[in-house]
Amino acid sequence: MQLTKLPSISLAQSVEGDKAVERALMGVPEVQEVIARVGADEIGLDPMGPNETDTFVRLKPQSEWRGSKEFVLEQIRKAVDGLPGIQPSFTQPIEMRVSEMLTGARGDLAVKIFGPDSAVLADLAGRVQHELGQVRGATEVLTVANDSVDYLQLDIDRAAAGRFGMPIDQLQDTLRAQVEGVRSGIVAEGQKRIPIVIRGDESIRNDATRFEDLQIMTPGGTLARVSDMAQVKHTQGPVKLDHENGSRFALVQAFVSGRDLVGYVDEAKAAVASKVPLPAGYRIVWGGQFENQQRASARLMMVIPVALLLIFFVLLATLRSLRAATLILVNIPFAMVGGLISLWASGEYLSVPASVGFIALLGIAVLNGLVLVSYFRQLRQEGQSMTQTVRLGAERRLRPVLMTASITAFGLVPLLFATGPGSEIQRPLAIVVIGGLVTSTLLTLVLLPILFERFGEGRSEQDFEEVLANG
Repeated sequence: MQLTKLPSISLAQSVEGDKAVERALMGVPEVQEVIARVGADEIGLDPMGPNETDTFVRLKPQSEWRGSKEFVLEQIRKAVDGLPGIQPSFTQPIEMRVSEMLTGARGDLAVKIFGPDSAVLADLAGRVQHELGQVRGATEVLTVANDSVDYLQLDIDRAAAGRFGMPIDQLQDTLRAQVEGVRSGIVAEGQKRIPIVIRGDESIRNDATRFEDLQIMTPGGTLARVSDMAQVKHTQGPVKLDHENGSRFALVQAFVSGRDLVGYVDEAKAAVASKVPLPAGYRIVWGGQFENQQRASARLMMVIPVALLLIFFVLLATLRSLRAATLILVNIPFAMVGGLISLWASGEYLSVPASVGFIALLGIAVLNGLVLVSYFRQLRQEGQSMTQTVRLGAERRLRPVLMTASITAFGLVPLLFATGPGSEIQRPLAIVVIGGLVTSTLLTLVLLPILFERFGEGRSEQDFEEVLANG
């Protein structure tokens, strides 16, 4: 669970908020322990401010849960819902890191609004955030683009600095050292190298009046106050400025639960397009996990036709009959129907793992069709009539077809009830294959013999062989 707080929060206040969250989480019976990390790590590969916290929640064994994973997640949401100033979002540790590496955002959906003006971007991000939150399925919708933090702004009077004989660059470096500090050495402790930084007192950095009264030694040896050479004031500014490919953008993240991601994005796109008009020079890019899903679906849309075409050529080369190869491929829609019905009945969505399950299902359906059609053709070559061929072939190949389908289906049954890591990938695949095998097997044994009797051979060839069979 990632916690996002006000950007202006201090480290001490952020830690106190994290402790309040931990106490609330430990009140959920399924939670075993909570580990929180505020801000960036020591390596610095994960840039985070003191207003962001990664909270790792370890759960008890699933046998001790009161319900499903969705139930536990809902209980955790309720536990932290009443805490002021804290915005939680939920994900998995590895999933979060992969999303950050691929898209730069942690949410299921990342909406990037590109444009030149940060104020306009902040306004558009707030409106997009509101519209995304209104769409069914959105659990958390986050953005920092419309937040602001306090800045200490210094406007240097060059003429005044010149009268004191103070170079502008030296004045800037002196004032920057008061706020940010200046490195003056290193302390070595074993393999650690700890830098020494000298900077002004914290009261000077937080109080604009004291900063104005700060005295600085000029190159001429005289003392001058900061207010004599610069104007100091507090201003509000953006939390951060993000750029991509040379363009400034604002980011809105959304986490989706309880419905398919593609359906949510389609509905969100329509809502944003109708209620958030974009000024000239601004554009919206939809990404995140949705972008990965779209990329994988586009690749599958290329792989599946190529796989079907290769299967057709292999069947054509094996059977040397265009009619027989086409009849076997007709078995594929029978399998697809069962896979779609099983997805709908189980409440799953047409995800990438489910699409992979359809590809695996194609091979099994083609195998069952090949077993039946090849035996039909063998009986015809032995001189059996078409009616006799269909009846004997369906009876004698009933057992091989059922064995092929049942062994595959029973082998995937454990994946239906999997709850450990990776179960969200295994379950849709198993549902598609098992459901598709049921309809494919039934329709193969019933409809395929009927289709072979009607379209399995040319009429002239069929009449000639029936004449020979009747003497």
